Amino acid sequence: MSAAANTQNVDKAPLLTHLMELRRRLLYCFAFFALMFGVSYFFAEQIYQVLQQPLLQIFGPNSGRRMIYTGLHEAFFTYLKLAFFSATFCTLPIALIQVWKFIAPGMYQNEQKALSPLFIATPVLFVLGSALAFYVVMPLAWEFFISFESLGQRDGISVELEAKMSEYLALVIRLILAFGLCFELPVFLLVLAKAGVIDANMLKEYRRHAIVVVFFIAALITPPDLISQIALGVPILLLYELSIILIQRTQSDKEQTLRKQMDQSI
Repeated sequence: MSAAANTQNVDKAPLLTHLMELRRRLLYCFAFFALMFGVSYFFAEQIYQVLQQPLLQIFGPNSGRRMIYTGLHEAFFTYLKLAFFSATFCTLPIALIQVWKFIAPGMYQNEQKALSPLFIATPVLFVLGSALAFYVVMPLAWEFFISFESLGQRDGISVELEAKMSEYLALVIRLILAFGLCFELPVFLLVLAKAGVIDANMLKEYRRHAIVVVFFIAALITPPDLISQIALGVPILLLYELSIILIQRTQSDKEQTLRKQMDQSI
């Protein structure tokens, strides 16, 4: 009985060690998130001014335009939402590093070599998608929407934009998240390929279906204008083609490795 109990304790020890390690890393991520949330809320007004730049460039610095909020609590909750989004954006790379440090010791060296580029590419692709949304799509989309303003004639009333704080922030976050997450497509497809779910030939075969699905999703998650939809759909299709090339290279490298192993065994 004592030998069996000792064996059971030995089996439980690694599990408890892994759980404590996971708990430590989760607490580290939460502490960093809390710190960034506090910093982001302290500078929420300045961060919001940065997010206003695409709109400010269209109006001009001396346009006298303003943003409004119609509820007493709206500005407060808008800054809270902005702080949460900013903290999440800053914590994402740290969280991925902690995930990698947690799972890497239990992997073989060839597995680490294969998966490490995916962990590096995840935040890079997200930032690239967010930058495309902020620096390219938003100025074009805002200019399109503002083109519907009218100064009015003698017998008419002018129609001018007075954007609400909460609505503007929600639209900006929606675009940044949409572009950032959609740019993760190569990582997602490479993971599926490594798991054996898909291959390059399958992606080529369903290329036409992918085009329809991509533009359908772009129409759902972007504002109702062709500029945003095309600006999201075209890069995603390019990333789809890039994924095919990367998966083909991965498959060819895997086949070469198997051939070398077979030759060595013979």
